[in-house]
Amino acid sequence: MPYEINETHDPNLKSWVESANDPATDFPIQNLPFCEFDTLAEGEEELEGLPKDGGVGVLIGDHVLSLVSCEAEGLIEKELGRSDELGDIMDFASFSTSTPRILSRLRRVVSGILRKDGKRIARRPAAKSRILYRQSDVRFSEMIVCNYTDFYASIHHATTVGAMFRPDNPLLPNYKWVPIGYHGRASSIVPSGTTITRPRGQTKADDAAAPTFGPCKLLDYEMEVGFFVGRGNDIGAPINIEQAEDHIFGLCLVNDWSARDMQKWEYQPLGPFLAKNFATTVSPYVVTMEALAPFRCPAMKRPDGDPAPLPHLFSERDQKLGGIDITLEVFLTSKQMRDRNLSPIRLSKGSFKDMYWTIAQLLTHHASNGCNMQPGDLLASGTISGQSPDSRGCLLELTWDGPGKPRKPIELPTGEKRTFLEDGDEVIMKGYCEREGFRRIGFGECRGIIAPAPGSAR
Repeated sequence: MPYEINETHDPNLKSWVESANDPATDFPIQNLPFCEFDTLAEGEEELEGLPKDGGVGVLIGDHVLSLVSCEAEGLIEKELGRSDELGDIMDFASFSTSTPRILSRLRRVVSGILRKDGKRIARRPAAKSRILYRQSDVRFSEMIVCNYTDFYASIHHATTVGAMFRPDNPLLPNYKWVPIGYHGRASSIVPSGTTITRPRGQTKADDAAAPTFGPCKLLDYEMEVGFFVGRGNDIGAPINIEQAEDHIFGLCLVNDWSARDMQKWEYQPLGPFLAKNFATTVSPYVVTMEALAPFRCPAMKRPDGDPAPLPHLFSERDQKLGGIDITLEVFLTSKQMRDRNLSPIRLSKGSFKDMYWTIAQLLTHHASNGCNMQPGDLLASGTISGQSPDSRGCLLELTWDGPGKPRKPIELPTGEKRTFLEDGDEVIMKGYCEREGFRRIGFGECRGIIAPAPGSAR
């Protein structure tokens, strides 16, 4: 059930954490996304330090609020209490199972702690330094994802890609009836900032008699939004669409790196495999469903003649408020650009509200056969693309100029050209929500630099 707009969304709220009041920050007091983090033992190097504190934190400006430290200071337990409704604040997966009701209460408590006019923290000013850490002083922990599923929920992406291979019939008959997806590789999900090694694999040129094995030549990114499952379901017990959002903990940014030449050779008849499972990058901040309440919108209006969703995937409330208006941008820098201190160039700008299927429909469909979703499972939207060419969420689409035409390269400020990613390229994804009368909130960044394939000349 979608969260209601309440006092925590008040655009006039200010925090005593001054960086949270900067209009450009992704993390004002109206956002309060969760993360998992470690702090480092004093005097230790980052890679060698032992955690001295950590667990679940809340992003505020350029700082992290420690829920463990808040509890130790007595700032949350009295108002919230400890019960089975609140998961373990030292373990992100456990914490994500907290009920929507208790998460909403926790949001109000945290907002009260961080408010500039908050009375409890005003009476204990010395506690501020014990509950707050600079982001530069912490290490965001790698989220342990048990299962990962990637969907294909953008009809604009599916239509454009389909037109490349089936100009007369871009969409297969099942697309408008069933959310299409595949099970990805959870073990290769990596946090933002992780270097991505160019994969090696089999590819086959159209005029070749046999495939060859070597580094991927057509490496691509995919701009996606992911969401984490909070409370799961028992095996054999589907999730009703009316309750689906009660099982969704929050959203993040996802880059589903793709080896297009490997994908073309291997994907039939069972779909993506090695072209997709070598790396998936996620942002380390989880924006909650309640923070997104002001930015809910109707589900995408289906074109005339399209079938209505089957009853198990249809809800009047989901059709009315199942969309989320998130603006998504992709930027690129090459090594030459960074060496010359040139700013990243924006490749595309799209919106998550253009998805054919809502996140509630994706989760409901996934569990409709009795599949047991588990806390911390990650589900991703698939490439997010709009109708305009500059809203396409991957290079496969951006550089395509129509059937039978050569790819139209993107020109960089250095004079370099790109149809697909080269070694040394860095992809940076950003997402944010804006609406008149409310504070802008963001998702931070999801970034990764491409390193050469093993054994390649450097």
